[in-house]
Amino acid sequence: MSRKGARGSRRSAARGRRARLARLRRLRRSRRCHRPPPQWHPFIAARWPPSDRWPGDHLPRQHKPTRESSADHIGPEAVVAHAGETAEAVRSRLRKHRQDRWDLLCVLEHDGRLLGTMTAAELIVLPDDADVAGAAMRRDDPRVPPGADQERMASIALHHGVAAVPVVDEHGRLVGVVGPAKLMRILRREHVEDLHRLAGITRESDQAREAIEEPPMRRVRHRLPWLLVGLVGSMVATLVVSRFETALAAKPALAFFVPGLVYLADAIGTQTEAVAVRGLSLSHAGIARLLGGELRTGGLIGLVLALVAFPMVWFVFGEMHLAAAVALALASASMVASVLGLLLPWLLARFGSDPAYGSGPLATIVQDVLSLLIYFAFVSAIVL
Repeated sequence: MSRKGARGSRRSAARGRRARLARLRRLRRSRRCHRPPPQWHPFIAARWPPSDRWPGDHLPRQHKPTRESSADHIGPEAVVAHAGETAEAVRSRLRKHRQDRWDLLCVLEHDGRLLGTMTAAELIVLPDDADVAGAAMRRDDPRVPPGADQERMASIALHHGVAAVPVVDEHGRLVGVVGPAKLMRILRREHVEDLHRLAGITRESDQAREAIEEPPMRRVRHRLPWLLVGLVGSMVATLVVSRFETALAAKPALAFFVPGLVYLADAIGTQTEAVAVRGLSLSHAGIARLLGGELRTGGLIGLVLALVAFPMVWFVFGEMHLAAAVALALASASMVASVLGLLLPWLLARFGSDPAYGSGPLATIVQDVLSLLIYFAFVSAIVL
């Protein structure tokens, strides 16, 4: 075999080894959430034969752990006891297995159904002969199914003020517990993802978390589409202003208020988006109720801004009609910006996309164009 052929064979063999290693890594990652750490076995997995089986393996296919679901974050924090066990028996078992890092004691029926929970502090103060399923056990603690979205699970934990959340199947049997470290990690990751999406940087959650470490060209590919949409919107805004070229030439003071009006409308819309972009993912309230609340909020904000702007414009420029046009445009643009800041994320959520995609450059340019249309409409009706 020639030297060139030998080099080709070595390269082919190296590519084959790399491909096999890549497949092995993917296989290990896919199995990672299906195998618990060894310290689970004395407490949870032994209840489902065989002894090394993860309790999630008994779930139907549709309830298997998926990416960014509650079951994907189950950790080794789960410690269980059965109804009828005494506090001393549970404490002895914990000492025997050296389980010194746990956050929640899950009290179960003998068939695995979750009865309630208890913290470490509550277990310590129980008398030795007290039943763990007694009055000290909390029966109304939140619990989530294995397929629950990780962000909703973290929100439930914050709402109820708990440090860990049990995961149960459709029959109420315990699958595992998501501990405080995992909950904090979820909150941080979701926060970083939302910040990137608010800026219109990326559409993929993994890319959103890694956007700050990406090569420059990949960052350009993520940011540029939204900015191109903004460029098209800017052309529309320029066209709107050009239609009033004669009026602006005859009365230059009309142009003085455009930057301030556009800025205030954008600021109000951004405030609404910051509240709505995550609230829409977690709230079950009807859109009519949400829009009504935002319309009233935007109206009150616009009224206050208009009452402040009207005397100032009248005093500086000495024209009541101009002051009235600016005040009315400011009030109307505030209401429209509030509604739009909620409506765009809601529409995207209705189409199955994350509400955070409705923020950033897209919402900004739409609000700018509408604010200009509102302003020049009032100017045409009152001043000209």
